[in-house]
Amino acid sequence: MASLSHLLLLSLAIIATSSSNLVSSQSNSNPVCPFPYLYHFGDGATDVGNSVLIQPWGRSLPATRAPYGRTYPGGPNGRWSDGLVDFDFAAFDFGFPEVVPSLSEQANSSNGVIFSVARSPVMDQGFFSRRGIRIPPYAVSLDTQLDWFRAHLRSVCGSSSDCIANRLANSLVLLGDLEANDIGYALTQGKTIEEAYSYIGPITRQQIKTTRDLINMGARLIVIPGSAPLGCFPYIMTAMPSGDRTDYDRLGCLNSVNRLITMKNNYLRQAINNLGQEFPNVTLIYGAFDEGFLQVLDRLNQEGHSNTALKACCGIGGEYNYSSNRFCGTAGVPACSNPEHHMFWDGIHFTQEIAVRIEQSLIQPTLAALNCTALPTAFS
Repeated sequence: MASLSHLLLLSLAIIATSSSNLVSSQSNSNPVCPFPYLYHFGDGATDVGNSVLIQPWGRSLPATRAPYGRTYPGGPNGRWSDGLVDFDFAAFDFGFPEVVPSLSEQANSSNGVIFSVARSPVMDQGFFSRRGIRIPPYAVSLDTQLDWFRAHLRSVCGSSSDCIANRLANSLVLLGDLEANDIGYALTQGKTIEEAYSYIGPITRQQIKTTRDLINMGARLIVIPGSAPLGCFPYIMTAMPSGDRTDYDRLGCLNSVNRLITMKNNYLRQAINNLGQEFPNVTLIYGAFDEGFLQVLDRLNQEGHSNTALKACCGIGGEYNYSSNRFCGTAGVPACSNPEHHMFWDGIHFTQEIAVRIEQSLIQPTLAALNCTALPTAFS
């Protein structure tokens, strides 16, 4: 049987081909949702190619090498997956069969532009330097991604503040700290859970500050997803092993880390509610990404894939098939033949199949609330 991702890719390709002018014509109309513009800030779960375009590091990143992109389109495509990432499918649901990275030459002519960069945190370099934490040189903080967005709007609108305000008023903007990289960097570099709890406040305040900045620029519809349960990620469980089985939940994830993420998400949800009271004419939506993730993992286990669900498909070594010293894309590191049985492609980022399932769990149920008309897909 074909996987869900293969079936949706066929549907997506047909619609994109038959509507080749859809993106360029959406300044007048989006036939699916009542917003002609789509923007996303975030990390690797939604990076459609920015990281590999960042100079001088991009050209040497793992995502530029096989076996990335093996499932689709057959070779590396700038995404940290065996194929497409979850926001490719979410954008399709929103009426954007093609989205482009903000650093690409096509960005100024597209209505669906993604500013996300893999492995990027919310906080800036200074935050981590003061705490003795290293982050990759290509990682781009949320504040810098917002600067990129401002530059993009100036390129499209020139000096017209009316143009910028009108574009934002007719946009869906998403801010996704889906991978909780700020927390992940700390935990994998020896920081305690207790110290990581102290990061929740600064991270949330930065997310709310960015959201307020977007509102003041003219945004009227913003979705802010919470983080995934980091205690289920192979790279975290490899860095924080425990011989006590009570440290793990029934799905095999680290309880202590997921309790931290739950508090982080609850704190963000409350902050969004408070911001909504400050701006009653703005629609702010919290996305329970953790709940969708856990539903997908539970289903994968029920399908009989509990032995592979939390192991990296592309990787080597240890209980979770992950080693930071021999990352996916390194010579001699193998990839599995059944990525649809794995939550994770490389120990940090999702497989394409899981991206589809998360999209089904989280995005499709919200379409009616956004006044969108669901497109027919091969699995709906």
